Amino acid sequence: MRRSALLPTLALALGLCACNASFLAGGSPHSHDGEPALLINRLGMQMQRIPAGEFVMGNAATPTEMATLFPGYERRRLEELADETPAHRVRITRPFYMARHEVTVGQFRAFLLASGHVPESIADGSGGYGWRADYDPARTARGDAFEGRDPRYSWRDPGFAQGDEHPVVNVTWNDAQALAGWLSRMEGRHYRLPTEAEWEYACRAGTRSQYHGGDEPASLARVANVFDADAAPRWPQWAAFALPTHDGFAFTAPVGSFAPNAFGLFDMHGNVWEWTADWHDEHYYARSPLDDPPGPAEGSVKVRRGGSWHTWPLYARCAYRNWNSPGTRYTLVGIRLVMDDPGPPLNAE
Repeated sequence: MRRSALLPTLALALGLCACNASFLAGGSPHSHDGEPALLINRLGMQMQRIPAGEFVMGNAATPTEMATLFPGYERRRLEELADETPAHRVRITRPFYMARHEVTVGQFRAFLLASGHVPESIADGSGGYGWRADYDPARTARGDAFEGRDPRYSWRDPGFAQGDEHPVVNVTWNDAQALAGWLSRMEGRHYRLPTEAEWEYACRAGTRSQYHGGDEPASLARVANVFDADAAPRWPQWAAFALPTHDGFAFTAPVGSFAPNAFGLFDMHGNVWEWTADWHDEHYYARSPLDDPPGPAEGSVKVRRGGSWHTWPLYARCAYRNWNSPGTRYTLVGIRLVMDDPGPPLNAE
């Protein structure tokens, strides 16, 4: 397994607070139009330039074909993937920057200290979700894998140990918006959450397979922290769906612990789910525009992508779509930001 530590330390990130804009990482090459390929901002986020391009979004496989790749899943679970269809052509007409890693606990803490933002799990007093060894989902009305909401749990404490380089969890879509807005004001560049189309384009990084490393769930072992043999003993009722490998992490892993994709992005599969900008609409793909799909104009739940450390392989695929209300805070959900690039759009057809 490839290990890749974060380049900037938290001390460096805090030291950047005197800056007014992102700065170029030492030795980073420039693209053909002069924009740097890698920027590091005041929180130490490494922003990787993603080129404009075209891809096929969604999943063209039928439930029968999916059953071959994912034996052991009930037919209804495969039929519930219908919102991934139809597979359709999408053009991302402008390059953009995407964080190479999910927002870390240390980066989120630095943001809170500098901005004064109060996360929703604390502001509304209801807390978040967390893991407790003696908690039994079968004894609860919802059967949820985690305990909550409970004021004991928040971004500070999800019930399991996290260091500063672990991805922050128990953060809402609204918290992500606050972080993006603050960075935009501080640095004079537009930070935001990715659209669903941008996220999947960045995840695939030129591939057409179920995962950016291949079609087989086994390909996740090299690139992702998902539900595996290290996590399964804590949830034996779901052990049959675990990846049969050991990665050393029963919960979150430090960001960048696994191999990146072809765009240089880490943890696009697993570790934590990542909020996107889009509302969820199961029929949106049938009417999605070719160029830069903005997502539905309205809705009640926001899409999250990528899967987490507790996600079965079926649900950690490039095309899989999940969703929650904007105020949801959970042990499995975190943040990855993008930043607009001033580069020229692709020529229209």
